[in-house]
Amino acid sequence: MAGLLVGLIAGLLGGLVGVGGGVIIVPLMTETLKFRQHEAHGTSLIAVVFTGVAGSVIYYLHGSVELAAAAVLAGMALITVRLGAKYCCFLPEMTLKRTFGFFLIFVALVFLLKPFLPYVMEGSPPVWIRWIVLVLLGALTGFISGMMGVGGGSFMIPMMVIFAGIPQHTAQGISLLAMIPASTLGAWTHWREGNIRTGRLPGLVAGVLTGVLVGGSFAHLIPERELRLVYTAILLYTALRYLRLRNGPEVVCTLKEGQG
Repeated sequence: MAGLLVGLIAGLLGGLVGVGGGVIIVPLMTETLKFRQHEAHGTSLIAVVFTGVAGSVIYYLHGSVELAAAAVLAGMALITVRLGAKYCCFLPEMTLKRTFGFFLIFVALVFLLKPFLPYVMEGSPPVWIRWIVLVLLGALTGFISGMMGVGGGSFMIPMMVIFAGIPQHTAQGISLLAMIPASTLGAWTHWREGNIRTGRLPGLVAGVLTGVLVGGSFAHLIPERELRLVYTAILLYTALRYLRLRNGPEVVCTLKEGQG
């Protein structure tokens, strides 16, 4: 039941704001289910995959997914996700968490200022700029996803809205679809390393699928402005959780030979 509840919360938030739920589900797993940090990251990626699959189907049925944009983002993310995983091994765990917390605060503030940006008032950017943004965004998202152990939706969505001129609902649908390949690769890697708590998966997956169905359907009933505010509030809440973490024992990350 605990796994079902955690999955339901993550699925609701993922479907509502178009993220995989990793930044929410990892703290819930470590605090509520008492997972080790590595187990929480590995098992959460399973939830991210199911959130992405179910959520992207719902958004696609509502006409809020651009397949070409999602393909570009996913392809570039697959190239850089392993680089991010390698880089995280050179930084202390607490440094990574707090850096991510400050990053989320920055994204939330920029997101709130979106209506005041000059190009927004003048219309969407040129097509060639949009595709350059998507290519760079996909590469950067894969790196951040590999480094932080999340699906990357919390980064992709505001960047697509702000710099590519993509509507909020469409950006969320693209994000859900684009995060599936890289998250699947990450989950498979964690599975090989024994970081998946298989006993919790049935309840977790059931909760995620139910939550995504409800959250994804409800998201299209909320106007874009209000949805942006909901998303920003979730970003700030998650950022504060990361920044309030206290220093603990350092975790040494090592890569086995042949896995690089």
